[in-house]
Amino acid sequence: MSVSQVGPRNTIGDVPLEWYKDEEHIGYDVAGKKIKKKERLDKLDSFLARTDDANSWRKIIDDIEDEEVELTKEETKLIRRMLKGKAPHADFDPHAVSAFVIIFVSKRNERCSTGSIQPYVDWFAWDGAKHPLSNAPEPKRRFIPSKWEAKKVVKYIRAIRKGLIKFDKPKEEPRFYNLWGDEHDKSGHGLSYIPAPKPKLPGHDESYNPSLEYIPTQEEISAYQLMFEEDQPKFIPKRFASLRSVPAYEKSVRESFDRCLDLYLCPRARKKRVSVAQINIDPESLKPKLPSRKDLKPYPTTCYLEYKGHKGPVASICTDPSGQHIASGSHDGTVRIWEVETGRCIKIWELGEPVQHVAWNPLPELPILAVSMGQDVLVLNTGLEKEENKKIEDLLRVETLSVPDESGCAGSSVSWSQYDKYEGIRIKHFKTVSSVEWHRKGDYFSSVMPADILLFFGSYFSVLIHLLSKKITQRLPYKLHGLPVCSTFHPTRSIFFVATKKNVRVYDLLKKKSMKKLEAGVREISSISIHPGGDNVIVGSKDGKLCWFDMDLSSKPYKILNSHPKDITNVAFHRSYPLFASSSDDCTAYVFHGMVYSDLNQNPLIVPLEILHGHTSVNGRGRCVGLQVPPEAAMVVHCRSRFCNQALLPLDLDVSCGSLRVFSRRWEVVDSAFAQDEFVRFFSENAKLSGEALIGSRS
Repeated sequence: MSVSQVGPRNTIGDVPLEWYKDEEHIGYDVAGKKIKKKERLDKLDSFLARTDDANSWRKIIDDIEDEEVELTKEETKLIRRMLKGKAPHADFDPHAVSAFVIIFVSKRNERCSTGSIQPYVDWFAWDGAKHPLSNAPEPKRRFIPSKWEAKKVVKYIRAIRKGLIKFDKPKEEPRFYNLWGDEHDKSGHGLSYIPAPKPKLPGHDESYNPSLEYIPTQEEISAYQLMFEEDQPKFIPKRFASLRSVPAYEKSVRESFDRCLDLYLCPRARKKRVSVAQINIDPESLKPKLPSRKDLKPYPTTCYLEYKGHKGPVASICTDPSGQHIASGSHDGTVRIWEVETGRCIKIWELGEPVQHVAWNPLPELPILAVSMGQDVLVLNTGLEKEENKKIEDLLRVETLSVPDESGCAGSSVSWSQYDKYEGIRIKHFKTVSSVEWHRKGDYFSSVMPADILLFFGSYFSVLIHLLSKKITQRLPYKLHGLPVCSTFHPTRSIFFVATKKNVRVYDLLKKKSMKKLEAGVREISSISIHPGGDNVIVGSKDGKLCWFDMDLSSKPYKILNSHPKDITNVAFHRSYPLFASSSDDCTAYVFHGMVYSDLNQNPLIVPLEILHGHTSVNGRGRCVGLQVPPEAAMVVHCRSRFCNQALLPLDLDVSCGSLRVFSRRWEVVDSAFAQDEFVRFFSENAKLSGEALIGSRS
């Protein structure tokens, strides 16, 4: 069987050979085994081989089979005829074919060509035909250049000039190459490939007759022996008269063995683990540099004052927008209003049912308080307005017992009625209400019913928004994927936040669509608070973790603070100072410094400041609530860690076990014994406390 009759050894077909450029094989044989690439000679070796072989000009390399093929004499003749533009075979007559074409075209145009031509095989019998194949004249498009093709050519030329179309430049081989380099090492071996180390080339010091400057003295040789073995030079130069007098290298076997280990085990070095003390580095310099706590004042530090009056645990507190009064709700079924400056209890509502949450209207001209207890939400008039305000009376008047809302069937589940016992409105829900939050304009407020058995109503009616001026109730036009825990409004925009047990969903109330989902990645969310700027959110969880979200950055937490060993009950931002806090069932409250910069390229700065102690637990849980007040004040109210600012007393209030505890953050204001005596005398003469006011000591 001849070579031409043998089938190809490589069975890759039309697969480009460039795909195998970086591989160790060139294809697969019939049995499916890899065909290994043969080792190519470099240019110097191939040149020497061509000079010794007389038939080297006939040898070519078959890239597909990766082998060297020697051409025969017949094949060389065919190549020479093709280079001259002739037919490959000598017995082929091209004129016989051209004669057929000339006569065929002549018959189509009804013209006859004369001349001596060779006979041909007429495959089309023309004799006896009455008409030609077609009588139509030749179309113009066969003679006139195409305008469409000209436009296409101009379009491509402009694209090439603008750089929109780029041609692959031919790969130029380097003119010079490293004679001692290993070209086969350039092939890809994967991302984790580490090339074998190359031995160091010999220098002048390894010559048999080096210069005198390379030869060490006897003192230097003695110093080498005192060094550690790894620090000693591996070769000491010596001089010999001639190359013949050079003895065998005594370490040749050892170095060959080390070289084999390097090639087998890849380059390696014995690294010493150096401690921080050995390299003279201060361990404190490795810690992140945080600003000093003294530069971040004011913030609450010391227990200063405690209000007592409630008989049960205080569940919630809130301040009016002016910061002069505090409203507190307790499990003893009462809601009290306290005067911040004097500690005097101004008003008491006995509701007869445990209070879950209290929220003050954010508008100063509307001193209205929203109270949630059981399945009812009460909107009460505090009576703190200086003049008789008819607007409040109109807002708290219900003409009909129940007003259906615009959103469907929510009106049948919620009823508005007049609360005759106290001046206010009673909104009856179908499940227990856990929290109430006001909108910044003071007309809307939301209520959350985190019940596990909402059944048909599902997550559609677990969060309701009430309009006080029109006495209507609306449900959210979105389905909540999960049980809601709490909700809050954006401080500046028409955005609504709803926190479920696993994530926080952000809704646009104007466009009525979901904007974002913040994934906390915690066991169960317990509380949420929005930064006054509106771009940052903190979330507390029941596994003691506090998550800080940057809404412009990502839907994942920017920072996760794992500070409390027990459940976090509430988190809150300060309205004016860069402070935020978290309170927990472990009877502690953590105060942090959280600075948000206007520069979007700078991350928020979070610094832990203080841990507030002194709370007591009820049934194993530290009942804590918090406050919020306007930015012109200077007091922080703690216990579920919301903040209250008051201009006269820079304090921090805590609520636990039926008492309100005040923490001072500027103790030097009342640091003297005289100031304490005057303060006690002022309370005993002018204040009518329903409980007792205790002045804490400096410790």
